[in-house]
Amino acid sequence: MTEAIKLTTEWDKTFAKSDKVNHKKVTFRNRYGITLAADMYTPKDADGKLAAIAVCGPFGAVKEQASGLYAQTMAERGFLTIAFDPSFTGESGGEPRYMASPDINTEDFQAAVDFLSVQDNVDPEKIGIIGICGWGGMALNAAALDTRIKAAVASTMYDMTRVNAKGYFDADDSEEKRYEAKKALNAQRITDYKNGSYALGGGVVDPLPDDAPFFVKDYYDYYKTKRGYHKRSLNSNGGWNIIGCMSFINQPILQYSNEIRCAVLVMHGDKAHSCYFSRDAYADMINGSKYTDNKELLIIPDAVHTDLYDGGGKNAIPFDKLDSFFKNYLER
Repeated sequence: MTEAIKLTTEWDKTFAKSDKVNHKKVTFRNRYGITLAADMYTPKDADGKLAAIAVCGPFGAVKEQASGLYAQTMAERGFLTIAFDPSFTGESGGEPRYMASPDINTEDFQAAVDFLSVQDNVDPEKIGIIGICGWGGMALNAAALDTRIKAAVASTMYDMTRVNAKGYFDADDSEEKRYEAKKALNAQRITDYKNGSYALGGGVVDPLPDDAPFFVKDYYDYYKTKRGYHKRSLNSNGGWNIIGCMSFINQPILQYSNEIRCAVLVMHGDKAHSCYFSRDAYADMINGSKYTDNKELLIIPDAVHTDLYDGGGKNAIPFDKLDSFFKNYLER
C-alpha cells in the first residue's frame, strides 16, 4: 500500500522561482516502503533524454532550502534535477518523524536514482548526485555502493558518523566519552517509551547566546533568519529527536570510499569549521585507490560552512564548476 503524504502546492522556497525551468512535485518510494517527496526541475524547451542529478541536504534541512537552490540552478544549466526530502523529514513519509539512519538515508539517494532511471526524458546512464552537509557523507556512501551513479558531489560535507562517535574536531574520541553518550541516549529511550513519544533535541539555539561558538552563529544566520528559515526545517525549529541519530555512533559510512569508481568532487569553504571532514574524506578516498584520476578536492577561499548552502551573499557556490564537472562526466 502506498504511503499517503501531503504535498504543498504553493511555492514556499527560500529562493526565488526561476523562469528558465519547469517545476513540479513528484514522489517515489525507497526499498523500505517509505514515500519520498521531491521537487523536480526541468529545463524549459528541453528535448530528448537528459542527464539527471538528485540533490539532498543539508542535515536537518528540507528541499525548500539549499538542495532546492542547487537543483533549480543545475536545471537552468540543462540538467533534469530533483531535490528530495529524506525519510522521516519534510514532506516525505516515514514514522516516527525526525529520525535519521546511515542505511536508510543512503538508500534514499539510491531510491532517487531508481526514480530518475525510469523517467522517459532521462538517460539512465547519465545520473549524478549532490549531497550537502551531512548528506555529503551520504552521497559518498551512495557512490561507493551504487554503480549507476556516474558522478557525485559532496558540498560542505559532514561525516555524521564521525561527529556522532567522536564529537566536533574529534574532541570526544574516547571509549569513556562514547560510553557516557550511549548511556544517556539509552536512558532517553526508556523515557520516550514511557511517554509514548520521542523528545526533540532542539534545532539551532534561539535566542543566540553572546558567547556562542562561531559555527553556531553561522547556523543561526542561516536557519533562524529570513535568509534560510523554513517552517518544515528541523534545524529551523525543534530539531531531530534526541535519539534520532543514535545509530550513527556505531556505523561508519565511508569504509570503502577508496573503491569509488565514479567521478567525485568534494568541495568546502576554507573558513568552514567543518572543512576537516572534506579534507580527510578526500584523503581517505584516494588513499590506496586505483581510481584517483576523476577525484577532486576543491577548497573555496573565504567561505564558511553555510556559504555553500546559498552562496552567503558572495556567490560562494561554484556553479560553473559544478556545471563543467557534471557535463564532463555525465554527458561525454
